[in-house]
Amino acid sequence: MPLSHLTNIDNDLRARALRVRLACFDVDGTLTDGRLIYDDEGRESKAFHIHDGQGLVLLRQAGLEVALITARRSPAAERRARELGVRIHTGVKDKLAQVDALCAELGLEREQVSFMGDDLPDLPPFRAVGLAVAPADAHAWTARHAHWRTQARAGAGAAREVCDLLLGVQGHDSALLEPLR
Repeated sequence: MPLSHLTNIDNDLRARALRVRLACFDVDGTLTDGRLIYDDEGRESKAFHIHDGQGLVLLRQAGLEVALITARRSPAAERRARELGVRIHTGVKDKLAQVDALCAELGLEREQVSFMGDDLPDLPPFRAVGLAVAPADAHAWTARHAHWRTQARAGAGAAREVCDLLLGVQGHDSALLEPLR
């Protein structure tokens, strides 16, 4: 199991990662670096890291459900989700309620969910799901509730670390890498 680039993989973290069937991600400050960029006409743009996107695609290929859950309405995030073939829920005021709705739809329990987030709106799902993950630069008030923190910063490969953790612990990494050998 090639998890050598990941640190702090203890038995509790392994057990939590083994149960995950739905991986949820906040967008701003998790899949992006948290900056909001507006042009002169007020159009918003975001930068997404290609490694994070590849990780989300690999999760889907391994049979895990993937959902982006964000409080902001964002055409850029919606476009990125379509490109990756993942679910997206924008304008979400209660992220835990959205997680619960996905669990009900998919027949899952909260302990089968991972949630990656970086700030206060992410605390309710953090406290409820089986695996709460924060990027290296998450706000301290939120990060202290995470089961695990990535080494990478938000928008710079942090989400890929979560994907690699799930894929590696669940044994999907070898099958995904085999056709590339």
